[in-house]
Amino acid sequence: QVRLVESGGGSVQPGDSLRISCEVSDRTAYSMAWFRQAPGKEREFVAAVSWSGLDTYYADSVKGRFAIVRDATENTVYLHMNMLRLEDTAVYYCQSRLQWSTMWPVSDFKSWGQGTQVTVSS
Repeated sequence: QVRLVESGGGSVQPGDSLRISCEVSDRTAYSMAWFRQAPGKEREFVAAVSWSGLDTYYADSVKGRFAIVRDATENTVYLHMNMLRLEDTAVYYCQSRLQWSTMWPVSDFKSWGQGTQVTVSS
C-alpha cells in the first residue's frame, strides 16, 4: 500500500503564498489529489494531477489561485497556494489512485494520513 506523507504547512496572512508537499512512497503510476478539512466542515476535494502531470483538475474555490504539480524525480506532489484567504484554513491531505479522473469522492478513500495544517489569519 502506498504511503503518503504531507508536510510544509504553516501560518500565513491573507494574500500570502505557501507550498505544501506530499511525498509518495513508491513510483507506481498514481494520479494524486489534495483534499482539505476546515474546522467544523466536511473534508473536500481541492486539486488533482495525473501521473504524467499533464492533466490537472481544481475545485472552483481554488481555481486560479492554487497549482498542483508533481515532481517525478522526487516522487513528490506539491500544492502551490497563492492569494491565500481566511477560508483556506484547513488541514490538507493528499491521496492517490491508479486511474486518472476528475471525480474524487472523499468516500472512495478509507485511509488518511495526518495531513498538514495551513492557517491563514490576519
